[in-house]
Amino acid sequence: MKPNPCVWFEIYVEDMARAKTFYEAVFQTTLVQIPSPELEMWSFPLVSAQSYGAHGALAKMEGVKSGGNSTVVYFHCEDCAIEAVRGEQNGGRVLKEKFSIGENGFIALVFDTEGNVIGLHSMQ
Repeated sequence: MKPNPCVWFEIYVEDMARAKTFYEAVFQTTLVQIPSPELEMWSFPLVSAQSYGAHGALAKMEGVKSGGNSTVVYFHCEDCAIEAVRGEQNGGRVLKEKFSIGENGFIALVFDTEGNVIGLHSMQ
């Protein structure tokens, strides 16, 4: 069986404390530090290696700026409108309110506190 093509993601940030606070509040979770000599990384919780979806982390590395990128990471949500509101309440900004993508559910787009655009996806 082939794995899904996306296996890891990193969201580059400049102010780790601010970004960590934003993501923990929006997704009501606790990020876990990944020890690394080259960069500071805080991982989103991994339910299990066999679970659906890609694993990833916030990353801060000398010389790598946040924002202005063209990659959008989509996070699973029960109702993406809820996380979009949380994003705004925690220092982010809604780029595109929840809208239908047909039989594939709904999405919303939010700027995080570092200027990165993230996607929120739900089936309702």
